[in-house]
Amino acid sequence: MPTFKLVLSDPMSGRARQLEIKDPVAQRFVGLRIGDEVDAGILKEVIELPPGFRVRITGGSGVDGAPMLPNIEGAVKKFVLLSEGIGFHPDKRGMRKRKLVRGNTISDQIVQVNAVLVYPKDWKEGPVIPLGDKEVQKLKGGEQKTEETQ
Repeated sequence: MPTFKLVLSDPMSGRARQLEIKDPVAQRFVGLRIGDEVDAGILKEVIELPPGFRVRITGGSGVDGAPMLPNIEGAVKKFVLLSEGIGFHPDKRGMRKRKLVRGNTISDQIVQVNAVLVYPKDWKEGPVIPLGDKEVQKLKGGEQKTEETQ
């Protein structure tokens, strides 16, 4: 029985929301790969989204903290020699290191799934994941400061 933390990002507002996904919704994610798109209607038990939205899988990490890489096929766990990219940020130029990474397929060993909302082409309204109170206050504070300086 898989259980995931789904980190759902909204590109319009720049916000992300962490959702806890359990069976049977989590079972629908098993077998999907990085880059696959799914209808957002499968998340109706967890989050309220208007019809027409899609969710694109962008990555994730396993129980051991190893990140998923899009160029490794399957639901495998491997040690790979990396010089840059996901899972390794070198200290010196040319430095390489063998790191543990996971494949691009979601399995029951994945704990966190990263995804992004894909808006319908005819969407005219604002962002689906709204700005939080702190962001709204910052925006209002920024507007007041500009009015005071003029």
